[in-house]
Amino acid sequence: MAFEGYTQETLDFLWGIRFNNERSWFLAHKNDYMQYLYEPMKALGEAIFRPFQEVPGLELKVSRIYRDARMHPATPYKESLWICIRRQVDMWSQHPALFFELRPEGGSYGFLLWQPRPEAMERFRRDVAARPGYFPELLERAQSASGLGLTAQPYKRPKPCPDAALAPYFSWKGDLEAIAEVPAGPALFSPALADQVGQTLESWLPVSNYFYQLTDV
Repeated sequence: MAFEGYTQETLDFLWGIRFNNERSWFLAHKNDYMQYLYEPMKALGEAIFRPFQEVPGLELKVSRIYRDARMHPATPYKESLWICIRRQVDMWSQHPALFFELRPEGGSYGFLLWQPRPEAMERFRRDVAARPGYFPELLERAQSASGLGLTAQPYKRPKPCPDAALAPYFSWKGDLEAIAEVPAGPALFSPALADQVGQTLESWLPVSNYFYQLTDV
């Protein structure tokens, strides 16, 4: 199945599940879920993953709408669906990922490193200090190619830094994000979305690989 873009019916379903998050409503609209949301999401994932297929260890994950009943969630279904390109790890939130997510309000995509372990960020600071130009240049290429800037949650107390020029990197604690937003409308409904998302994720792959080497220890 080729990706042809999402439709208004896709968003209508997501709005519906937000306001009717119960089994009876979902079962009555399950065909809409499959036709307008899940199958197009799989098609988008297959389209954007093609350039990544030759990268050792990378996998494509397509989420399902069902929440994990073992966690005793308040509602049985998610209000969004996502695609994730990452390596197989136990705690995905501690490792970098490239993603696309669709919510009732629209879509978002980019690079994410949500909750890196403190020791991973310590390795990051040591590497930045040892190779002062390497990571800033890597980051600048990704930002220039994608038009996205990287943001991060800072430490409350700044970490000691040997070089004032590197101080911004020494402040990073977690929630590293470079994210583009796609509002509901023509861009979301176009087949060109696949190229748009794919090119952006490709541009952030070197940054993702860099952080994976620091987090997978």
